[in-house]
Amino acid sequence: QLQLVESGGGLVQPGGSLRLSCAASGFTSDYFAIGWFRQAPGKEREGVSCTNSRGDITNYADSVKGRFTISKDNAKNTVYLQMNSLKPEDTAVYYCAADFRPGGRPCSPGPAGYDHWGQGTQVTVSS
Repeated sequence: QLQLVESGGGLVQPGGSLRLSCAASGFTSDYFAIGWFRQAPGKEREGVSCTNSRGDITNYADSVKGRFTISKDNAKNTVYLQMNSLKPEDTAVYYCAADFRPGGRPCSPGPAGYDHWGQGTQVTVSS
């Protein structure tokens, strides 16, 4: 059974850091692009970052460029999202999702096309 499990969320002060993890099971992430998305209350789900199956092509939303870094460890079947210089507007539920996209093709930055989703982890940035 294909499953994605996010972890690492929590409460952090503005300017702080968190590292989210997305652990995949039931499939090998070598053939999948993985994306991170977030949804704040009353807002639509938006793309944050994604990486292709090989982990060598990445994409970032303008709002997080220079602050967030996505990385993919295929040996561990895990994708990470390092979040630095966090702002209150980063507060949201963060989800990871998988898109079957073998061969290292670039990932899709939007949620369409991602067929498998995790349950989400809450990130709250507040003083």
